[in-house]
Amino acid sequence: MADITRRLGWRHLRSAPTAHIRHHRRGRLVHDGRGLSFWYRSLSAALSEVPVDDRELAMAFHARTADFQDVTVQATVTYRISDPARAADRLDFSVDPDTGSWRGAPLEQIATLLTETAQQHTLDVLARTPLAAALVDGVASVRQRVADGLAAEPRLPDTGIDVVAVRVVAIRPEAEVERALRTPAREQIQQEADRATYERRAVAVERERAIAENELASQIELARREEQLVEQRGINTRREAEEQAAADGVRSEAEAARKVTLARADAEAARETGAARAEAQAAWLRVHGEAGPGTLHALAATRLAENLPRIESITLSPDVLTGLLTRLGRPDGGAGA
Repeated sequence: MADITRRLGWRHLRSAPTAHIRHHRRGRLVHDGRGLSFWYRSLSAALSEVPVDDRELAMAFHARTADFQDVTVQATVTYRISDPARAADRLDFSVDPDTGSWRGAPLEQIATLLTETAQQHTLDVLARTPLAAALVDGVASVRQRVADGLAAEPRLPDTGIDVVAVRVVAIRPEAEVERALRTPAREQIQQEADRATYERRAVAVERERAIAENELASQIELARREEQLVEQRGINTRREAEEQAAADGVRSEAEAARKVTLARADAEAARETGAARAEAQAAWLRVHGEAGPGTLHALAATRLAENLPRIESITLSPDVLTGLLTRLGRPDGGAGA
């Protein structure tokens, strides 16, 4: 919408570069072009503003397929006004000289024209297409048919309108039909998922069985090795006992042999000692037998003196000493006197 300002009964209009302005004064065209800026009087001016930029028109309408199924078509048409003068002659693009707003609804008229034309060609295509084919290939066929139909529509160039592009966003059936159509695919997908689940479970069971078998084999091998270990320990214990018994036997034999040797040595020593003592005693007796009485008495006195307590001193009177010496000097000891 153009910007209009007021100054002392005059109006000033300033338009955008994408808006085509036509100014008539007293039935004569005074200004005609884009992005204009000029002064005018509102009582004598007739203004028209035609947008020349590309505009997007979104549309949605219902159609029926060859098998009598309702579908919703969503499409977008891009158009532009290429001949503003012709469009201003055919449609009401006049604006209020005081406010700059359109007096009518020209863009709504263009939207109605494009929507109805596109809907007509869409219905023509879908009426001969089954629902399944429409959902699969309907978007391309409808887009091509709508583009060709709009290009061949004579009213559009007469109004100065060019269709830039046509896009069909979606063709969707009713919710119940769409759910019904999705069911086989969902079932197939579910079956594939179940099959994958079963296969995964089967693989898991097989792996668990293999793991269990490996564990059982490991336990059996461990038990076998434990049995071998116990048997080997028994063998080692028996061997150790046998070796210990053999060692004890050898030790006992050595000890017995040592004791016998010691006993024999002791006996031999005792025998030799006894013989030596006997010889010494015999020699002693022989010497005593050959010795005289005086010598024997002296030896007896010597032995007696060896066995008597120690006497530090003794005092004898002369009479006693004389008698003792007299008795000792007699061979018979004075027995005959």
